[in-house]
Amino acid sequence: MGRLFGTDGVRGVANADLTAELALGLSVAAAHVLAEAGTFEGHRPTALVGRDPRASGEFLEAAVVAGLASAGVNVLRVGVLPTPAVAYLTGALGADIGVMLSASHNAMPDNGIKFFARGGHKLADELEDRIETVYEQHRSGEPWSRPTGAGVGRVTDYTEGFDRYVAHLIGVLPNRLDGLKVVLDEAHGAAARVSPEAFARAGAEVVTIGADPDGLNINDGCGSTHLELLRAAVVEHGADLGIAHDGDADRCLAVDAAGEEVDGDQILAVLALAMKEAGQLRKDTVVGTVMSNLGFKIAMEREGIQLVQTAVGDRYVLESMKAEGFALGGEQSGHVIVLDHATTGDGTLTGLMLAARVAATGRGLAELAGVMRRLPQVLINVRDVDKSRVDTSSELATAVSEAERELGSTGRVLLRQSGTEPLVRVMVEAADIEQARAVAGRLADVVKSALG
Repeated sequence: MGRLFGTDGVRGVANADLTAELALGLSVAAAHVLAEAGTFEGHRPTALVGRDPRASGEFLEAAVVAGLASAGVNVLRVGVLPTPAVAYLTGALGADIGVMLSASHNAMPDNGIKFFARGGHKLADELEDRIETVYEQHRSGEPWSRPTGAGVGRVTDYTEGFDRYVAHLIGVLPNRLDGLKVVLDEAHGAAARVSPEAFARAGAEVVTIGADPDGLNINDGCGSTHLELLRAAVVEHGADLGIAHDGDADRCLAVDAAGEEVDGDQILAVLALAMKEAGQLRKDTVVGTVMSNLGFKIAMEREGIQLVQTAVGDRYVLESMKAEGFALGGEQSGHVIVLDHATTGDGTLTGLMLAARVAATGRGLAELAGVMRRLPQVLINVRDVDKSRVDTSSELATAVSEAERELGSTGRVLLRQSGTEPLVRVMVEAADIEQARAVAGRLADVVKSALG
């Protein structure tokens, strides 16, 4: 698998890359590393463990729980809940470690392990590196320090997690959703019970699709990566809007009453204006990534809101928000972080806040999302090139400069090397889709010739 930890925990094909042995070993290593870091401060540590509905999550959960308990950690097992619920409960219950078993939007054969520190925050890179090092040392023959007798951890099922998380979601809403009809696509995932319950308690009339997880159908033709069913259902039921989650419900995309997609940039725009109006958008700033649509930036500038852009990845968005004290950030893919109420992207919370804005204003989602015009965006992946030279090639720099002059203030060029594959991503935005395609095609040809 190469380096075990990626940008969002450890992922791989369950029982091939991500085995029970690996899950157990990483859990023991995490307990030892966090103890060495002084996280437990001399007390018996507690871990909170949750998962999405994947069949493989059942044996991986057992391995993680066994590893933690064998290292002297008490375990609260919360069962199937969204990633943001595990993060929230880790903080709310004062747990020392949170563990979520999920591969998010990936297909069912995959699974993953994500660790949270006290407070429900993702582990720092250096702690992940140390966990991996300690795990590898053990594999090489270095024995664990193992408690015995009363020193081993105890395992408890925490059944109150569902209601506590739903109550938290309802408690932070600015207003109720009475009078709204909402279709929810749960991707047969972790929010299949939570999200409909939260929307119903908030007053919405709820229609659900993709809400029958059987362990094998997660993300299968539904959810935030497949909006076709949601579009059709919203129109069929005459709903005001539709909300789509991914497998672990840390992201949210939406559909308006006509069945048109509302992406993460548009959701951020709607929430940014609502929070600014309420005096909650600290420093009148929202955080996005370099992939945020230029139309989003233009709209925010027009509304007196500054856009700070980070590298692609919700962890980088979160780092910027925490460092600068910003309240709202997210990605085009639908990871939206409302830092006053969540420590990670929370798809159910995002959907509820979006619906609350529709209810409060009496305006349709299409009208609210119309605050920004999405400029046509063309993305071409140029494979089998020397991606390391993308920032140093003079031939490429000249081509980019020419393209930027052609596009002017209504367009944008972004060249980005992939973090996992031998390819360069060429992204071009323009006021006209044909112009975007033409410029992107020319740049892709230059990338091939200059870096091939």
